[in-house]
Amino acid sequence: MTLKLHHIAAIFILMLSATAAAHGQGCILARSPEQSGLPTDQGGVLQPGHFQISIGERHQFSYQHYVGDVYQEYRTQQGTEVQNRINLVTYALTYQVTPRISVEVDAPWLFASRKQQSSPIEYQATGLGDTIVTVSSWLRNPEHASLWNASIGLGGYFPTGNDDVKNTSSTTTNGVTTTTTAPVDYSIQPGTGGWGGVLTWSAYGRIGHDLTFYTDGDYIAMNGGTDGVQRATSTTTPLNNYNSIADQYLLEAGLAFPVTHVKNLTATVGPRWEGVPAYNLFPVSNDGFRRPGYAVSFGPGLEYTIHGNILDAGIYKAVRRDRTGSYPDSVYNAHGDAAFAQYVWLASITHRF
Repeated sequence: MTLKLHHIAAIFILMLSATAAAHGQGCILARSPEQSGLPTDQGGVLQPGHFQISIGERHQFSYQHYVGDVYQEYRTQQGTEVQNRINLVTYALTYQVTPRISVEVDAPWLFASRKQQSSPIEYQATGLGDTIVTVSSWLRNPEHASLWNASIGLGGYFPTGNDDVKNTSSTTTNGVTTTTTAPVDYSIQPGTGGWGGVLTWSAYGRIGHDLTFYTDGDYIAMNGGTDGVQRATSTTTPLNNYNSIADQYLLEAGLAFPVTHVKNLTATVGPRWEGVPAYNLFPVSNDGFRRPGYAVSFGPGLEYTIHGNILDAGIYKAVRRDRTGSYPDSVYNAHGDAAFAQYVWLASITHRF
């Protein structure tokens, strides 16, 4: 028996939201949970009392600098690009409590590096990221929702990752070597140093016989303020001396359809929009250094089911990038830049038991 398209779409929309209490868009620290969902072995949604585990990988190489939506091409010519490489492995465990309600735990592991184009010094950070626990509920009983359904989830964001990873580097000027130990840039820190609340959502609906529309997303509202990690000692721009604890968000949508003559293979195509706002939803404080902005990307994906496993892969190309102004930028009448990726690569495997 072949998986019905609406089942595949339901699985897809709850899985493919990009990763975790860690994932990033280069220097823009946008890290949303990968919403692993309800994979099955040709039999519908995950049944009550059952578990599933998902392991996801996100890769991106960020090097193209933007101020607002203007590409700073001169950075390449001058050899001053900042290059971020992010590899994020996310582990998600889901337990189905009732036909409608599930509980999920997401824990990421980050492998990241950062360097300036013309410099031999490369900064690195590796470790457990921040953890997210969510409780989600379908609005309709999945057993009686063949044409459309939607889910809402609420959860907590826990600072289990280290936000103060330090590297030691040496520079030599006029024969004099100076060694410095300092925190790496916050864009490659495993943790954010803050607590938060998480809102997730997803929905799907059949269009005709072989086409399904899907959409999903999340908003992570952080506690605000700064994380206490000192990145500078400026007396002229003191608001930027510590890292901000910033909100983040993700929204994606698209179409899913079966691949002709290939059993259990589904193709998807659609946009993703992820980023960091300049101001937090709960305005405790917007002090601290942050690189707000967003990236809109578009791309295809494939999903294949076999023996209770689901394999996913997608490639998304940026179509719009915008480094917006932060609160300190507005105070100091400035506008910082940020490096963005041209492509985001996603892959995951999910197993039900």
